[in-house]
Amino acid sequence: MDAKRFHELYNRAAEKQYTVFTDFLNLDEQSELNGLYLPHGCWGGYEGAERIVASFGEWAEYPIDIVEIKPAAPKFADKLSHRDFLGALMNLGIKRELLGDILIKDNAAYLFCLETISEYICSNLSRVKHTTVKCSVIDALPEGAVTEPEEGEINVSSLRADVLVAAVYKLSRKSCSELFAADRVFVNARLCSNPSHIIKEGDIVSVRGFGRFQPCSQIRTTKKNRAVLGVRIYK
Repeated sequence: MDAKRFHELYNRAAEKQYTVFTDFLNLDEQSELNGLYLPHGCWGGYEGAERIVASFGEWAEYPIDIVEIKPAAPKFADKLSHRDFLGALMNLGIKRELLGDILIKDNAAYLFCLETISEYICSNLSRVKHTTVKCSVIDALPEGAVTEPEEGEINVSSLRADVLVAAVYKLSRKSCSELFAADRVFVNARLCSNPSHIIKEGDIVSVRGFGRFQPCSQIRTTKKNRAVLGVRIYK
C-alpha cells in the first residue's frame, strides 16, 4: 500500500464520515504511513503486534479475528513452526495482507486475520505440514501466547542506532552497516536509514530478520565512560 492509497482512504473517511480500515500493514507500509502525518489509529489485535491495521475516521472496532489452529491429535503431531503455519495459509491462496501476526504456543498457532477471511480459513485449512489441524475463531488469546521480552544489558559507547543494533545482535560494524543500507532497520515503525540516529529510552527498534528490541534506562557507567543500558529483546 502506497502514499496515494493512504490519502484515498483518509479522504474517503473524511467525506463519508465513517471509519475506513486498511489491510494489515508490514513495517515498510507503516513507515510510509507514519511519514505522511495523516491522523490515524492502528491495532494489530494485541499490544506490541508487528503487523497492524490502520484506521481513518471516527473510532470503530477493528475488523480483526483470532483464529486458533491446533493439531487434531496433539500426540501424533509434527513440531510446527511459524513458517509451517504461514506456508499452509499461503497454499490456500490467501493474500499476505489479509493476515496479521501468528503467535505460537504449545504447538498451536494463534492467527490474527481480517474477519472477512476467518470463516474461509476455518473451513479450508485442514493440514499443516503432515499434521491434521482444526481451526476455530476464539474471543481472546490464551494466557502465555504473547511471549514476554527477554531482559538484558548492553555495553555501548553511544546511543546511535547502529551502535545499539550491533550490541544487541552481536554484529560487526560492516554487517550492521549493511542492514541500514538494505533498509532493514525501523524505529517506532519508521524506516531508519541513518545509522547515527539517536535512540531514546522506550523506542522500539525493529531489525528485519532479527527481531525487535527496546532500550531501557541506563543502569550504570563503566570506568571507560561507556553506558550500560537495560534492554528488552523480543524474539
